[in-house]
Amino acid sequence: MIKTGKVVYVIDDDESVRKSFARLLRSEGLECQTFSSPEEFLSNSRQEKNACIVADIRMPGSTGLDLAEKLNSSGMRTPLIVVTASDESQIREYAHGLGAIAFFRKPVDDQALLDAVLWAIAKRKQND
Repeated sequence: MIKTGKVVYVIDDDESVRKSFARLLRSEGLECQTFSSPEEFLSNSRQEKNACIVADIRMPGSTGLDLAEKLNSSGMRTPLIVVTASDESQIREYAHGLGAIAFFRKPVDDQALLDAVLWAIAKRKQND
């Protein structure tokens, strides 16, 4: 496996989802760091360039939407892709309003997620 220098942060309270996403992303040569909550993610150091965040919306404590708000207020520009078990139009619109670049309903199609992650990282790199 060739390392690309690209990192994806996966934030989901479901360990099986974290492991599944990590396995998929690593199979494409992406570095993947997993976190069980937004708080855990925010308390760790992270890179912004060549990075993307994939976060669940519904988690105990802070949600993926709370994370998006915190990222916006801190000025962090890492692209955010949100995933959820339910597809409610109000939540989808709110997530996009907070800057989420993609919204997926679980179970997520592997290729669609990979395409979104790679597009997000490339788009962020173009804007630097």
